[in-house]
Amino acid sequence: MLNLALKNIIRKKIHTTMTLVAIICGVTGIILAGGWINDIYVQLGEALIHSQTGHLQIYKQGYFSSGARSPEKYLITQPQNIKKQIIKEEGVEKFESMMARLNFSGLLNNGRSDLPIIVEGVQPDMEAKLSRSVLITDGRRFTNDDPFGIMLGKGVAGALKLKPGDHVTLLTNTLEGALNSLDFEVIGIFQSFSNDYDARAVKISLSAAQELLGTTGVNALVILLNKTEDTDIIATRLATSLNSTELEVKTWVELNDFYEKTVELYKGQFGVLQLIILVMVLLSVANSVNMSIFERVGEFGTMMALGNRSNQVFLLILSESFLLGIIGSSLGVGAGILLALAISAIGIPMPPPPNADLGYIAQIQIVPSVLLMAFIIGLSATVLASLLPARHVSRIKVVDALRQNL
Repeated sequence: MLNLALKNIIRKKIHTTMTLVAIICGVTGIILAGGWINDIYVQLGEALIHSQTGHLQIYKQGYFSSGARSPEKYLITQPQNIKKQIIKEEGVEKFESMMARLNFSGLLNNGRSDLPIIVEGVQPDMEAKLSRSVLITDGRRFTNDDPFGIMLGKGVAGALKLKPGDHVTLLTNTLEGALNSLDFEVIGIFQSFSNDYDARAVKISLSAAQELLGTTGVNALVILLNKTEDTDIIATRLATSLNSTELEVKTWVELNDFYEKTVELYKGQFGVLQLIILVMVLLSVANSVNMSIFERVGEFGTMMALGNRSNQVFLLILSESFLLGIIGSSLGVGAGILLALAISAIGIPMPPPPNADLGYIAQIQIVPSVLLMAFIIGLSATVLASLLPARHVSRIKVVDALRQNL
């Protein structure tokens, strides 16, 4: 049956070509759309990881529920011991860097006005590894040699009209409640993917932050992994091993609630797009298949007159469509991969996403699950498109079918 179906496909070159073109276009469209949407997931995730959160963050239990009201109760007092335990559990080769942070709020004064800000006390040299997605718009990154240097978000610098080389005063309350202040020199101005973050965030050295708050503790340990795909596995292991020390582990996805919402939004849009492409392929293939089948009614009548049963004719038509679906979907997958590679090599300039000023260069990700889905949709659409005409032709009376040969 398949051998005869293949011969029929080769014999009907025009209809076969029309059908294959429709399948290839549909499959390629799904691959390109799916690859582009997956690239959004990847680039957004990497921007979050390499600008703010790292892959994992470790806090004292209860920090997320009550830490904002009573941060002094949720300090990690011996971060070095925790680091050693983590490395012992997982092995140093899995971590690109591990750093401590101390977060608090305060007032930034430029000598003329104050601005409420959030402050991140960081380890400058280690932070530079994490902040690869952060753009320095003016000045430079601060280093461990700048103990009283400060990095300002672009929005903060604009609001206070500050530039590198200016001096500012940072005011905050110590953990005991006393007012404390330190003078800093503006080293650089940064811009991340988030306007909201840039409008209220500044970074100072961890030692300066601890001096301001009067503590030797930290709020968080930020972990940057060598592979993003290891995040969930390592998070689960650390959550188990660190449970006795009353620490909690948060992944970058948990720390960025809007990321999951963005993914769900694009998944819904991609689902609708898949349905539209399926319908388009179904209609296009149905048109080609119908033309091919009804032009061959006399041929099928001859087959039935020679003793072939109607169900054999039905199966022959389905076999032809199945082979067309296999060939067209395979060619579509190949064309999709080649186009994805070509487009990715060139890049697609994209405008800034919502709540951001930085555009990016999009690519087409080659995702095995999308390739499989596109193949299945192309094959399914082709077979489904042939069901009704195959059923109709197989039920035509032999006499009526043979009249088509006249």
